[in-house]
Amino acid sequence: MLTKKQKREHDQNLQRQQRDALQARIEQQVIQRLGEADVPRNVQVRRLWDDHYRVNVLVGTPAMTSRVSNSYFVEADSDGQIVESNPEIASLGRVC
Repeated sequence: MLTKKQKREHDQNLQRQQRDALQARIEQQVIQRLGEADVPRNVQVRRLWDDHYRVNVLVGTPAMTSRVSNSYFVEADSDGQIVESNPEIASLGRVC
């Protein structure tokens, strides 16, 4: 039997895992829509509220100076599927 504290911690861990899984799904979709790049690219997904996220695309490596190449305001459904983005996420072509 779990104590109240253990149950609360368990619930918090479960919520964190669900949030991380949704953000990973959004990240994967953004990478897929952007296509391949000539430079290393990283996608950051930050939940703003409900199903609304800010997605930043960084180019470069951590050892180098990385910069935000694109930023999107994204709405996703409860499964992490992107429903809408502003601006629209489209292939960037080869980013140098």
